[in-house]
Amino acid sequence: MDAHKATLLLGFFLYAGVLQVQTENADIDSYLKTDGAWIYTLQRRTYVTAKVEECAQKCDEETQFTCRSFVFIEKDQECMTIPANSKIEQVYRKASTALYEKKRYLLECVNGVGNDYRGTQSRTKSGTQCQRWEALFPHKPNITPKTHPKADLESNYCRNPDGDAQGPWCYTTDVNKRWESCSIPSCSEECMYCSGENYRGKISTTEGGYTCQRWDSQKPNNHGYNPSVFPEKYLEENYCRNPDGEPRPWCFTTSPAKRWDFCSIPRCATQPPTIAPEVTCITGDGSSYRGTVAVTKSGKTCQAWSSQFPQKHSRTPENYPCKGLDNNYCRNPDNERTPWCYTTDPDTRWEYCNISSCGAEPHPDEPVIAPAEDCYTGNGSLYRGVMSETITGKKCQSWSSTNPHKHSKTPQQYPNADLRRNLCRNPDGDRAPWCYTTDPAVRWEYCKIERCGSIPPPQDVRPPPVVIPQPLPPSKDTEKENENCKLGVGEDYRGSISITSTGITCQAWSASTPHMSNFNEKSHPGKGLDSNNCRNPDGDTNGPWCYTTDPSKKWDYCNIPDCVQGKCGQPAVKPRRCFGRIVGGCTSKPHSWPWQISLRTNTDLHFCGGTLIDAQWVLTAAHCLERSSRPSAYKVYLGIHTERANELSKQVRNLEKIVKGPPGTDIALLKLDRPAILNDKVSKVCLPEKNYIVPSGTECYVTGWGETQGTGGEGILKETGFPVIENKVCNRLEYLNNRVKDHEMCAGNIEGGTDSCQGDSGGPLVCFGQNTFVLQGVTSWGLGCANAMKPGVYARVSKFIDFIETHTGVKF
Repeated sequence: MDAHKATLLLGFFLYAGVLQVQTENADIDSYLKTDGAWIYTLQRRTYVTAKVEECAQKCDEETQFTCRSFVFIEKDQECMTIPANSKIEQVYRKASTALYEKKRYLLECVNGVGNDYRGTQSRTKSGTQCQRWEALFPHKPNITPKTHPKADLESNYCRNPDGDAQGPWCYTTDVNKRWESCSIPSCSEECMYCSGENYRGKISTTEGGYTCQRWDSQKPNNHGYNPSVFPEKYLEENYCRNPDGEPRPWCFTTSPAKRWDFCSIPRCATQPPTIAPEVTCITGDGSSYRGTVAVTKSGKTCQAWSSQFPQKHSRTPENYPCKGLDNNYCRNPDNERTPWCYTTDPDTRWEYCNISSCGAEPHPDEPVIAPAEDCYTGNGSLYRGVMSETITGKKCQSWSSTNPHKHSKTPQQYPNADLRRNLCRNPDGDRAPWCYTTDPAVRWEYCKIERCGSIPPPQDVRPPPVVIPQPLPPSKDTEKENENCKLGVGEDYRGSISITSTGITCQAWSASTPHMSNFNEKSHPGKGLDSNNCRNPDGDTNGPWCYTTDPSKKWDYCNIPDCVQGKCGQPAVKPRRCFGRIVGGCTSKPHSWPWQISLRTNTDLHFCGGTLIDAQWVLTAAHCLERSSRPSAYKVYLGIHTERANELSKQVRNLEKIVKGPPGTDIALLKLDRPAILNDKVSKVCLPEKNYIVPSGTECYVTGWGETQGTGGEGILKETGFPVIENKVCNRLEYLNNRVKDHEMCAGNIEGGTDSCQGDSGGPLVCFGQNTFVLQGVTSWGLGCANAMKPGVYARVSKFIDFIETHTGVKF
């Protein structure tokens, strides 16, 4: 075979050359696009191109090097062809750039015998490091980049320049072994590594023979795994996936009788990717921790992962082969908050372990409480608020995570930047707080945070009732009102501001000096490019911009405030939003949850909560009304902060009508005897769209004057924030064991500590998105209060929209 490696198969390369010409063209679909991304390398070529297709053509025709990617900046008409991609060089963030990478160079699998493999595998089947193709030691090669110029023999990556039947290979760095084949999976092979977290195959039938339901469908099974909310999970079509840390991929099924089922996918024969183990501390969720701590926070000894006594479980080394489940050491095999283990105490199934965070990274247990005003000053470098979504509503990626975007802005690299969780920050002195996004196609965006002291002009357009409301386009009636503010990213902004955020006057869109432009009324009709006013003709996610009259600054963004999109779900006093491991929650800022009501007896005794959804209607839990069916037995207090209700802002209403929900549900409507007076201290919350399922992990808050169990704050409105838990997870045997119904939802910390409790019943569970709070749940029931693995259960409001609109006569 060694002689075979010295043979030049001329016929093969003639074929490969033809194949390359046929397949490489300026088809944009053959590239993977990432907005806001940039590769900086000295080896590159720069061109002036007006369209992205022209830039792709330049990359395809590049002769100076193998073009693996290009950067296109539409505003500058600039195109840069690059020999590297995200697998070779570090990717940086840069505003208004788009990185296009050739997909064929990103694949880490082979088609056929792998003649076209262009991945970065550089070890052989035995794990030996490959020798660089241009090197002469330890082996003098017969096949080199010079002899095979079209085979991309660069670095020490595995390649198949001679069409070897065993697939890609390389010369090795072992003096005793000249060459060896590499172990690279087939692109057509349906197999999984580890527990299938990164499985991207197309199997769509379960092991029980059920056809998988599409992830973007809610029929026949409602669920919280919406592909648009979890783009990093690749929930495509109806393919089997593993978005929640199960032992293997699964899917919801098309059978109403079988909500979900595992898929039968074999493990790949090749070795799974390796990780850099952490042995003394953790970063992020600690999934890489491989230390030897084997005791929980409360001092309980951990049970061995391979044992089924005293706790029976599925987190075994066989089910999770890549998670280091050795002995009884603390680990995080299933995407929990931090490493944990089953305990040897029969009465305590599992607990978290106390392992310190690496460097200056805040520990997951450390709470986050928003400052008095959740806004930023200057460039926001000192912003320490709790916003975790971008200006377009995308969820932020955790700073300690490198998925889906690899980066160097970690808590260890920026110890003074407070890079905790996925909260918006400005570690590098940009113009405003920002974050990496969980969308693989959008590397980063600025965050939806107001500058302190800037109050957008009022605008009475009500946002659509969804968890992450989308901006409404301005109507003719509101055009005047909106001329000095923007909705969404400002594509429809037609105001008169013509100065950039740095104070430079804008260049007229029709002008060609001092800067040439391909944005004008002719090229982009209907975009308002008839003056020098700030506009957003290209839908830039960072907002309106313009070319400037400064010859040294081609273009810049404009500082256009957001329009206030309505009055529901937007309190005048911004809530504290205490979220995380704060035992028992925290006391709220007065009147920061202005839709919260106190349901009382005629003796003025508080016993339940409720939510104002309209000036004359309150939503509460049906079980709060068991003591009497007569409206005259109850009162509603609004505009109060203390249970004593001695505030001057207090409003008291009697009830005119009680309407209980359908049998078997825990929801009810209360009609007030007269409408409440809406003001800064009494206002209504937004309702969700019909049948909307809140995605797993969504940030939500519960408020009330309920039982505090000695955690303080008695008699004052308290709040606590925690994530939504998908019903599939909540109904696991060790949690609520299939007690949660389709018209209910779970929320809480799996490990306990914060929860709603007695006296909070009927109160709101509101979820935050796009600066708006939406009522998603009505506090209903739970197994105790704040117990581990027993999250609270709430009536799912989106399932009752028809009931609410029918009986209130109000269209929400």
